[in-house]
Amino acid sequence: MDSQIQESSRTNEQNQQREQQPSRKQWSLHDFDIGRPLGKGKFGRVYLAREKKSKYIVALKVIFKEQIEKYRLHHQLRREMEIQSSLSHPNVLRLFGWFHDGERIFLILEYAHRGEIYRLLRKSGYLSEKQAATYIASLTQALAYCHDKHVIHRDIKPENLLLDFEGRLKIADFGWSVQSRSKRHTMCGTLDYLAPEMVENKAHDYAVDNWTLGVLCYEFLYGVPPFEAESQKDTFRRIMKVDLSFPPTPHVSAEAKNLISRLLVKDSSKRLSLQKIMEHPWIVKNASSMGTCSPALKQLDKILMEL
Repeated sequence: MDSQIQESSRTNEQNQQREQQPSRKQWSLHDFDIGRPLGKGKFGRVYLAREKKSKYIVALKVIFKEQIEKYRLHHQLRREMEIQSSLSHPNVLRLFGWFHDGERIFLILEYAHRGEIYRLLRKSGYLSEKQAATYIASLTQALAYCHDKHVIHRDIKPENLLLDFEGRLKIADFGWSVQSRSKRHTMCGTLDYLAPEMVENKAHDYAVDNWTLGVLCYEFLYGVPPFEAESQKDTFRRIMKVDLSFPPTPHVSAEAKNLISRLLVKDSSKRLSLQKIMEHPWIVKNASSMGTCSPALKQLDKILMEL
């Protein structure tokens, strides 16, 4: 199957002209050809798969019920599935459906051909300002969409950002997300990306995602998170103090540092809004239009949702 991925990715778009479109609603493992593993997590694995009837390439996330029982994650998984399946944005990874058998739960996900931004960042060390700005702009647009639907992601990090066949950013893994109009109190997410209000166990809202945009922008440009330290205690301390410094380097502009500094603000009400991020000179100057979705891709998305 691996040798067919590139062609299948193009075929997905070409098939939009078909007169007969798949309309299957009830899924089982028999509907898919299973390919190579794409990744392994604490609770299961992700496989490349092809839906037999339409030939569409998807990612099949397999979660073991025994692990869900062991760690009492029923509510969290159900919330993740409900939230992600309700979102439809070019920069949010689609969840098309799910099914289960006696031992496993299967999530049918959009396949992101180029994998995690984390791998790209580790390979290259850091990103160019144009790359970084394009990803931050795409992420900002996706978060604006999520926040408008009262969804806070709460775990934005390079491992949860994927790239599709065309290099378009996709937010994935809504395991820590929540849909709520009120402030939340659960401390969750990943250490280096936690906002001060979370570290201090205070109530938080959408602004925790804005903080993470600042952390990510810094990491994209410098290759490491801004508050990384040798111990968890020291990382917490640096976050709470907003102990932010910019190493001297010629490839990071003053405008980029300005954007980061206006996002990494302890008072959540004073962080730059998502709208202001899109209007920031650094974004305007450097971001490409990769975050938008072409008419062909919109049509493809419609077909995929009818699978």
